[in-house]
Amino acid sequence: MVKLTKIYTRTGDSGLTALGDGSRVAKTDARVTAYGTVDELNALLGICRLHAGGELDQALARIQNDLFDVGADLCTPEQDDPPFEPLRVVSSQVEWLEAQIDTVNAGLETLRSFVLPAGSPAAAHLHHARTVARRAERDTAALAAHTPINEDVLRYLNRLSDYLFVLARDANREAGGDVLWQPGEHR
Repeated sequence: MVKLTKIYTRTGDSGLTALGDGSRVAKTDARVTAYGTVDELNALLGICRLHAGGELDQALARIQNDLFDVGADLCTPEQDDPPFEPLRVVSSQVEWLEAQIDTVNAGLETLRSFVLPAGSPAAAHLHHARTVARRAERDTAALAAHTPINEDVLRYLNRLSDYLFVLARDANREAGGDVLWQPGEHR
């Protein structure tokens, strides 16, 4: 468990930060960018929870916790024979998202147009979170292009954006329906 008694350490004042294995990298490093975007997504899910109740709030709380697992995974470089067992995202976390997507999507109408990121406050915030999840996925894919990472992290982020999409649609279903794109409507 983490124990923080002092919030500022001054160790990052030079533009470097420590990774989970103790190594130091620039705060502009692709790894830091990836887990920083995951942190941003987690904060945005906190805003989504302000508009959620019951099962949705419980699901988002679980995802927030899982995103800390994602961040811990990303901040600890892969290595052979590590001195301690790092926390890694596992396939069951991805499978949980898939099951949730299937459950929520089963209650939604078939899409016949693209959905605009609008509607109820809950839906709008969930759509915003979906776009940040996609950015986290892109940032993580950029990291993976030049260094080994746990592939379940990329799978998790990909499914998470899909889950946030169906959650936004479900929130709008309860508020009157999707806001659909009307191609060329204002030509």
